[in-house]
Amino acid sequence: MQTDIDPRNLIGRRAFDRNGTKLGTVDEVYLDDATGVPEWAAIRTGLFSRDAFVPLAPSELVEGTLHVPFDRSLIKDAPDFGVGRHLSPEQELQLYHHYGLDIGASGPMPDRSFGKLADAEDTKDADAQDTSADA
Repeated sequence: MQTDIDPRNLIGRRAFDRNGTKLGTVDEVYLDDATGVPEWAAIRTGLFSRDAFVPLAPSELVEGTLHVPFDRSLIKDAPDFGVGRHLSPEQELQLYHHYGLDIGASGPMPDRSFGKLADAEDTKDADAQDTSADA
């Protein structure tokens, strides 16, 4: 996914599966704690007012809509952790496995936490880290 997109601008955008079937709207965006990069989106599917987590890395923002490269049935069956809370490393691993995504040969760092909700402070912190890295 394009990493220069403000994660707050994803909220409320429509999301579609790999076949162009509407999934719902982006309800929340979760950032990687270590990098501040948008990593997961919670999509309000309308199915029992449930949110489904989808990975942002393989997804694309096309003409203002999020296109997720998975079938609706796989997304619908994703683990449900509720929204508005931090995703634990174990929960994120479950999501990676559910979508068949490779998290790297060595896996995540044991002390690393994942899935912080995007908000203004997170974006500022990530920008500050980027600036200091360039110096």
